[in-house]
Amino acid sequence: MPQIDVPLVRGRFGETSRSDAWWLQPLAVFLGLSIFIVYSTWAALQGNNYHFGPYLSPFYSPLLYGDAPFAWFGPDKPSWFPTFLPFSAAMLILWAPGGFRFTCYYYRGAYYKAFWSDPPNCTVGEPRKSYLGERFFPLILQNVHRYFLYLALVFLVLLAHDVWEATKFPDGFGVGVGTLVLLANVILLGCYTFGCHSLRHLIGGFSDRISASSARQACYNCVSGLNGRHMRFAWMSLFSVGFSDLYVRLCAMGIWRDVRLF
Repeated sequence: MPQIDVPLVRGRFGETSRSDAWWLQPLAVFLGLSIFIVYSTWAALQGNNYHFGPYLSPFYSPLLYGDAPFAWFGPDKPSWFPTFLPFSAAMLILWAPGGFRFTCYYYRGAYYKAFWSDPPNCTVGEPRKSYLGERFFPLILQNVHRYFLYLALVFLVLLAHDVWEATKFPDGFGVGVGTLVLLANVILLGCYTFGCHSLRHLIGGFSDRISASSARQACYNCVSGLNGRHMRFAWMSLFSVGFSDLYVRLCAMGIWRDVRLF
């Protein structure tokens, strides 16, 4: 079959022959990520109202230093922390889950379009004439995503433990609305994390014939199924982790009342 090489013609920024509202998707991504970044930064810098009863905000888990009884190393901030910076326990741990999301393959494609217009959308003119990709600094650092995956798996275990702790009320075992909020957050984070492209490669990328092992085949099929919905779980888990912090925070402030189910 004969092949025809079609030269790539770069139009002016925003120029396209598309007749649909192509700008809606990058605009929605821009607004969604901006709202989350602003809120999560504000919440992480507060250093208070991050726990209520047995509930702990996922922005502060694991709680290394803090005024809650489940803080690992007590209420005092570490002596090595710079005195000229306001202290918040969230600043000690958020770099790990934040790095996992920032380097995520889906999020990279999403915020490249929404924040850098690289490109604004398919077949839409870019504001630059050259393309370097992720082969050079600083974007080559995105390749650390596979290592952030290992940390994200550890954090998933810690957050699951927080759900168990969220059933321990002063009068014994119980379940409140906050318990279910934290549980839903872990489930959605698990679906997002276990659908990671790097995890899929880790399970099946080193084998020439995956079907040779029934266990490997089952794990690969499970990860592949979640990976096909990776974008959906990326947004659902982003909302759930933000809402979990908001729920605990408003309960701690006395604005919302947590309902004990049993």
